[in-house]
Amino acid sequence: MTERRGTGSGEAGLDALVARARTGSGGAMRLIYERMGPAVAGYLRAQGVADPEAAANEVFFRAFNKLHRFRGDAAGFASWVYTIAHNLAVDERRKAARRPATHPAAAAEDLDRPAIDTETEVMDRLGLAGAAALLSELTTAQRDVLFLRVIAGLSVAETAKVVGRPPGAVKALQHRGLAALRRLLADRGVTESASTTFPGMR
Repeated sequence: MTERRGTGSGEAGLDALVARARTGSGGAMRLIYERMGPAVAGYLRAQGVADPEAAANEVFFRAFNKLHRFRGDAAGFASWVYTIAHNLAVDERRKAARRPATHPAAAAEDLDRPAIDTETEVMDRLGLAGAAALLSELTTAQRDVLFLRVIAGLSVAETAKVVGRPPGAVKALQHRGLAALRRLLADRGVTESASTTFPGMR
């Protein structure tokens, strides 16, 4: 993958912002949120979180509140933030599983909201609603891995830390997820392979 999504224009800049944020700089925190917030909200929306913008605010509130505990570079910071987002999404899933769905129409409307910027062919060919529906047919573990690799732009190692699985398991889930996407795309008459549909995921 040649470019990391969600970390802004360069990891060096994010490193400096994180260092400033550690000193309590509200301006640095605001800039970090502006750079990473939309991608984190997109990830949470893709995970089915009911109010992704509010959830993204909660993610960064937690991150900034515990920033004094963080040690690492920009890549590590992005991985840490997405770990918080992933855990929040998992909590949302568990809560949703304990209560019946009451507004399916509203959920369908959410799929039409332009938030997930994966810059992929599948978005153009199927539209956001179709792509979300396609990914929803994968297993939860496969979907988690592909979301983190495609939307968040995390490496295999970083994704492994977020989902709590070995890197080899992440690669296997990615491989099986892409294979499933190829089959689903073929069923829908999209002949391009998932590796071109999802750039950098070979």
